[in-house]
Order: sequence, then C-alpha cells, then structure tokens
Amino acid sequence: MMKTVIGSVLVAGSVLAGGATGAFAQAGPTLGPYGYGDVKLGMTVKQAKATGAVVKKMDGGKDSCSGWDLKKFPTGKDAVGVYISPKAGLAAIFAAKGMKTPEGIGFGSTGKQLKAAYPHIKKDAHGYNVIKVPGNKKAYYSFGVSHGKVTEFGIALNTQDCFN
Repeated sequence: MMKTVIGSVLVAGSVLAGGATGAFAQAGPTLGPYGYGDVKLGMTVKQAKATGAVVKKMDGGKDSCSGWDLKKFPTGKDAVGVYISPKAGLAAIFAAKGMKTPEGIGFGSTGKQLKAAYPHIKKDAHGYNVIKVPGNKKAYYSFGVSHGKVTEFGIALNTQDCFN
C-alpha cells in the first residue's frame, strides 16, 4: 500500500469493501481519537519506540520529521505509515488496511456513511474531507473519497509540521 502526503492531506492508497457507522462500528483496529493502540499522537520518538509497535524507516535529522511504520502494518519501499516531528511529537498516522475510526469509517465506506458519521465534515482546498476528531480537539481526520467510497484516510495533530 502506498502512502504519500499531498498538501495538508493524509493520503493512503487501498480500497476495501464495508464500512459500518456510528454505534454499529465493527470491532478491530481503531484509528483515533488519540492514535492507534499504544501509539499516540504527540508521543516523542523515545515514547513511540518504547511501545514496541513502530519501526523506523526514514531518519528526519535533528530538525525534520522522521518516518516510521506500525509493525503490524508495514508500508512499501517509498512510503511511511507514521510521521514523528522533533517539535510536535508523533504528528500523523496513516490508515492501513482494516483500520476504522471509532465511528466505523474505513476503506470502502460510502460518502453517505462518512457524512452520517461526521455531519460537519468539510472539503478542503485539495478536495479532501476533513474534520476535527470527535473527542480530541487537538487532531483532525482527513478522508479521500473516490467514486463515492473512502479510499484513503489518516489522523494528524492540528500542530503537525511534517507536511503542508
């Protein structure tokens, strides 16, 4: 699965069928409201490494973001699943196959399900659907929708400084 960043949008490329919403969300890997499992937004590199759930893929240097993967969800050669900023900490997590938000939105969810789960969602300048994460005012979700289905999504800190 290829993940890239376009503008201020989190992008991950893979499509699956399904997508329950609201109280009927299926159990499974949940992305949000504070991260994924023990991997939490805002963590330092040291804290993220201590979880044992991430593996480094790209060194960012002293003043740049480093790229990581969740061990359970490795990405391709030129991709990362997590960015960690020296200033903001763990800044973004890109969704992987099978992940859903607590509201049940995942790859393959329909645009209608997305709007039902997040009634105040708005399109940004890049055409992506963005909304503050319910229960975490310090983060936002970004969803790409193509042909009426969610094809990409992720969670990021409002203060992330790893991409535009």
